[in-house]
Amino acid sequence: MADYLHPLRFGSFVTPIAASPRHPVDMAMLSEELGLDLVTFQDHPYQAAFQDTWTLIAWVAARTSTIHVSGNVLNLPLRQPAVLARALASLDRLSDGRVELGIGTGGYFDAMATMGAPLLTPAEAVSGLDEALDIIRGIWDTSTQAPLHVEGQHHRAVGAARGPAPAHGIPIWVGAYKPRMQRILGRKGDGWLPSLPWLKPGDIERGNRVIDESARKAGREPRDVTRLMNVTPQHDADDMAELAIQHGISVFIMGSDDPQEIRKFAQESAPRIRERVEKARRGRSSAPSLSGARVFRDAPLPERITRRGLLPGDRGYARYTSSYFRGARPGLVIRPESTDEVQEAVRFAGRHRDVPLGLFSAGHGLSGRSLNDDGIVIALDALDEITVSAGGRVRVGPGARWGEVAQALAPHGLAITAGDHGGVGVGGLATTAGIGWFVREHGLTIDHLRSVDVVTADGGLVHASADENSDLFWAVRGAGANLGVAVSFEFDAHPVADQVGFAMLVFVPDDVASFLTAWGTTIENSDPTVTGTLMMSPTGPCSPTAVQALIVVDEHDPDTVVERLQPFAGLAPMANQSVQMVPYEALLQLPPGGEQQHGRSEPHGHAGLARHLDGDVSQGLAELLASRSPFVLSIRSAGGAVANQPADATAYAWRDANFLIAMLGGGTGEIEQRWADLVPHLEGMYLSFETDTGPDVLSRAFPPAHLSRLRQLKATWDPTGLFRDNFYIAPQGAGVES
Repeated sequence: MADYLHPLRFGSFVTPIAASPRHPVDMAMLSEELGLDLVTFQDHPYQAAFQDTWTLIAWVAARTSTIHVSGNVLNLPLRQPAVLARALASLDRLSDGRVELGIGTGGYFDAMATMGAPLLTPAEAVSGLDEALDIIRGIWDTSTQAPLHVEGQHHRAVGAARGPAPAHGIPIWVGAYKPRMQRILGRKGDGWLPSLPWLKPGDIERGNRVIDESARKAGREPRDVTRLMNVTPQHDADDMAELAIQHGISVFIMGSDDPQEIRKFAQESAPRIRERVEKARRGRSSAPSLSGARVFRDAPLPERITRRGLLPGDRGYARYTSSYFRGARPGLVIRPESTDEVQEAVRFAGRHRDVPLGLFSAGHGLSGRSLNDDGIVIALDALDEITVSAGGRVRVGPGARWGEVAQALAPHGLAITAGDHGGVGVGGLATTAGIGWFVREHGLTIDHLRSVDVVTADGGLVHASADENSDLFWAVRGAGANLGVAVSFEFDAHPVADQVGFAMLVFVPDDVASFLTAWGTTIENSDPTVTGTLMMSPTGPCSPTAVQALIVVDEHDPDTVVERLQPFAGLAPMANQSVQMVPYEALLQLPPGGEQQHGRSEPHGHAGLARHLDGDVSQGLAELLASRSPFVLSIRSAGGAVANQPADATAYAWRDANFLIAMLGGGTGEIEQRWADLVPHLEGMYLSFETDTGPDVLSRAFPPAHLSRLRQLKATWDPTGLFRDNFYIAPQGAGVES
C-alpha cells in the first residue's frame, strides 16, 4: 500500500473537437464553475478532426480565472522543447500561474511523420524526452545568465538564452507506461500521468516501484512525484478512492465530453473520494516519516495543519525550496492564512523541537535561514494585508513585500522608509532595522513601527507597543526572529513627493581609498533628503575599479535635485551618468508576475557598520577590493535621522553609524583574512547581510547591555529556545549563544 499524502485534486479531460470548436471551451468553463482544479486536452496534431491543442489551451486560460490548464499529454516530437518552454512560461505569467505541463512521446510515430516529425523508434522517442526535459528546465532556470547548452541526439539547445521564468514552478507530468520512461520520470519529472483503461493488472504497483527507486537513486523522495490518473465514467468513486488509498493516486482526471458526466464527477464522485481518503488517512496511527525529519513521528498532523501543509511533491512546495540565494528542502511547509493558524503552526512546531524551524516571509534574506533542510518552515507569505487608515497609520502583514507597500501608499502621497528592493518581505526587515532610500531623512523602518502582534513560543498572541508589553516591543525592533512570529505590524507612514530624484553614476577613481573617504564626507554633509549606495567588485590588478553609485534625493523639484547632486560630480572621473525623476514606488517596483527566486547555493557574506569612511576603514575596503576573489561590495547610507533615537531605544543599537557595509561572495581564505583585518575598524553589525553565526557574530550585532537584556527577554518569552535557527540568542541561564 502506498499513500504519498498529496492533496487530492480533480480535473476534466476534454477532446479538442474541431467540428464544434466552442464545445471544449464550454466544457472547460463548466469545469471551473463546478470547482474542478484543472482542465486538460488531448494533443494529436496530426488529427484533422481536432483543433490545435496549444491554441485551445491559451484560449481557455484567457476565458477562465481559477482553473489550471494542461495538455494531456502534449506531443513532444511535434512541439520543439525550447519553444514549448517559452510558450508555457509566457502563458503561465499571463494566467497568473495556472499552466501545467503534461508531456509524452506521442506514440503514433507514422502519423507524426506525416506532419514533419522524424520517424522515430520508441527507444529514440524516449531518449528525446529525456533530452527535452533538460532543455525545458534549462529555459525556465533564470538563476544563471549562462546560455543553455544541451547537446542531445534528438533535441539541442546551443547557447540558447534562458527565460522567461514561469510565474510558478510548472510541474512536468509524463505519460509513462514502460520502465525506461518511468525511470526518467523518477529522476526528472514531477508527476506520473497514465490512463487507467490502458493499464494492465499490476501496472500501477510496478510503475510506482520503478519511479520510487529511480527517484531515490537521484537523491529525491518518492513524494516528489505526484501520481495522476486519467479515468472514464465507468470508474466509480469507490474504485478511485481505492486507487488513492492503495496506490497513492491523488489527481483524478475524468475523460468525458458529456457535461452531465463532468457534473456528476465534480458533485458526486469527488466529494465521495475525498471523504473516503480523508477517513483512511485519519485512521492511521501515524503518518510516514518525512525526508528524514520525522516531524510526524509522534502524531498525525492536526486538521488545520493538514489543510495548510505542503510536503515534497505537493503543488506549490517548490516555491519553498529556494530563497533569493540559498537552496533548501524543508520536510514540511505550513502556510497559514490567519493568525490562529499561525498559532496552531507554532504549537505544532513546539511539539517537534528535534527538527529545525524556519520563519519565511518573502525569502529575500541573504543567509536564507528562513528555509531549512528536513525541518518545518512556517511560511507567512499569505499574510499580506496592507490597510491604510486615516492619519497615515498602516497595518501590514509580514508576508507583504515592500514594493507592494509602496504601491499601496503611493495614491495617498505616503511612504514607509524600507530597504532598497521591492521583493523584500515586511516580516524580515521590520524585525531587523530597515535601512532604505529615506534613511537619512526619516530614520529606520523600525522607527516608524507603532505596534506589532506576535505569536509567542507557547502559541499565545501578544500585542506589543510602547505602552503594552514594551519590553517585547523593544526586542522585536532588532531581534524579532528570536522572540516569536510577528503576524501584523502597525506603522506611521511619512509624506513623500509624487516624484523623487534618482541618479546612477559610474565613477572610475584613481585611488579607491581616497574616493571612499571623499564619498563618505560628501554623504554626511549632504541634505538629509540625500541617500546613496555604492556597488563595486574586484577588477584585477590591471583594470581600474568601476564604482556604481545610486543616489536618491527626496525632492520633487528637478533643479533642487541637481543642486544636491552637484557635490558628488567632482569626486572622481565618471564613465557614465543618468539622472531622472521617478515615483518612489518605481524604485521598489517588482517585475510583472512577481519576483522569481531560484537560489541553490550556500551563500557567503559579511556585514558591518561604520561611523565614517575614513582612515583605516577606507584603506581596509580598498585592500578588500584588491583581492583576486570575486564578490560584490555595497556601502549603503545610514546615519542622519537614525541618530534621532537614543542607542538603547530599540534592540538595534548602532545609531551613530553613517554607513552599512556588506559583501556577498568571496569565501576564500584571502577574502576572509582581509575582512577579518577590517572588522576591528567597524562598529556593530547588521544581521540581514551576515551568513556567519555564533557568539562572535552576536557580540558584534548587539552591545553587551543590549545582548544581556535580550537574553533575559528570551528567557521570558521563549525559555526553551524554539526560535533558534536565525542568529539564536540563548535564554539567560542557558549558557553561551550558539
